[in-house]
Amino acid sequence: MPDPKPQRLIIAITGATGAVYGVGLLRQLGSMPGVETHLIVSDAAVLTLHQETGMQRREVEALAHVVHKARDMAASIASGSFQSDGMIIAPCSMKTLASVAHGLSDNLIARAADVILKERRRLVLMVRETPLNLAHLRNMTSVTEMGGIIFPPLPSFYLHPQSIAQMVEHTIGRVLDLFGIAPCATPRWCGLEPLGAAHP
Repeated sequence: MPDPKPQRLIIAITGATGAVYGVGLLRQLGSMPGVETHLIVSDAAVLTLHQETGMQRREVEALAHVVHKARDMAASIASGSFQSDGMIIAPCSMKTLASVAHGLSDNLIARAADVILKERRRLVLMVRETPLNLAHLRNMTSVTEMGGIIFPPLPSFYLHPQSIAQMVEHTIGRVLDLFGIAPCATPRWCGLEPLGAAHP
């Protein structure tokens, strides 16, 4: 009996702050059987990865099953004939958001996102910027109207996270929920605690 087709997810890491989300996604997905990751790292992301995580490009790329260069417009994922289950841009810079919103396809990240939208697959943008100007908000609206999901990585304080790592892991679990593959250990909201209950 042939092996089932793997669930393919495209992961893009851009130069916005929050590189830990892209790395965390790759690590989570790398531990899941039956999931195949295709990675794109922008040139700006290389600088952010080094600044925020101390990791080099080759270390991050080693976490993915397949790596594509951001300038390779002939890559397999640039075509709608490439079968995938969706794409996550983590983190997503405002430049990348604008490219996706306006269909510029000026690099492989924007082109792959454009393909995901036109093929009616799931696209999740973990946008990182604050405060937001009107151009940012309009671009988010445009992507949403096209079927994309705007997912700012905001912590869930009701879980009383004890570390940045816990906040990141929970956010990653929420994102993977959108693809039906969240880790079983992802904490869930279980309703309000009784008044006066002690917190950790």
